[in-house]
Amino acid sequence: MQFDIVTIFPDFFTGPLDYGIVRRAREAHLVDVRVHDLRAFTHDRHRTVDDRPFGGGEGMVLKPEPLFEAVESLLGGEIHAGENAELAGGTAVVLLSAAGKLFRQETARRFAALDRMILLCGRYEGVDERVAEHLATDELSIGDFVLSGGELPAAMVLDAVTRLIPGALGNEDSSLNESFSATEALEVSASPVTNHEPRITNHGMLDFPHYTRPAEFRGWPVPEILLGGNHEQIRRWRLEKALEKTRRNRPDLLASMPPDAR
Repeated sequence: MQFDIVTIFPDFFTGPLDYGIVRRAREAHLVDVRVHDLRAFTHDRHRTVDDRPFGGGEGMVLKPEPLFEAVESLLGGEIHAGENAELAGGTAVVLLSAAGKLFRQETARRFAALDRMILLCGRYEGVDERVAEHLATDELSIGDFVLSGGELPAAMVLDAVTRLIPGALGNEDSSLNESFSATEALEVSASPVTNHEPRITNHGMLDFPHYTRPAEFRGWPVPEILLGGNHEQIRRWRLEKALEKTRRNRPDLLASMPPDAR
């Protein structure tokens, strides 16, 4: 899969691309990540990428011309995508913006099935609305808060999508037990248990608690049920604790679950 990141701070991505799963996926040629300087698509001597908004207001807004030219240069022609439009060749053009729809795990799964993503890093004062309306296929936010720009969100989206690409994690079961990773039902996977690990498919719940050695740390012991080797009891305990944690930290997630499973 190919990722193109369009930003006014290309050096920002030197660190995030060189560690962890993203680095391993790049080295294994599962993903190809290319960073593009937005200022390279300007034509004035000051390499201007922003301007004051019509109607007045504080701050500067990213201009449409460099962003359109950048994307059209990458795709090889003029495009008019618009929100949620389909582009040829399985490509998404994603504008990272505080005004976008919330990025969720289901969004990451949809992107992981594509061939290419172009990530446009917006700025906190905003981007000309014509970029969202006529260039981007998706306008996304990573949360109900404001950042200085779209670089951190772009790195997070890249990481979340990369880990869903087959082969990126090494063990494909790893993504099944994570928070937000479930699909259609609250159930135990019907496939055989391997390495003595119960596989739980949750339904938008947070992950169950994890413990490792030492079995007692500063007077806090590992729950005894995890040490007993009864996999069915462990499965039920993990499911119960995942529900408890979801009720405590993210009760909004339970709205999508069947009433008898909450």
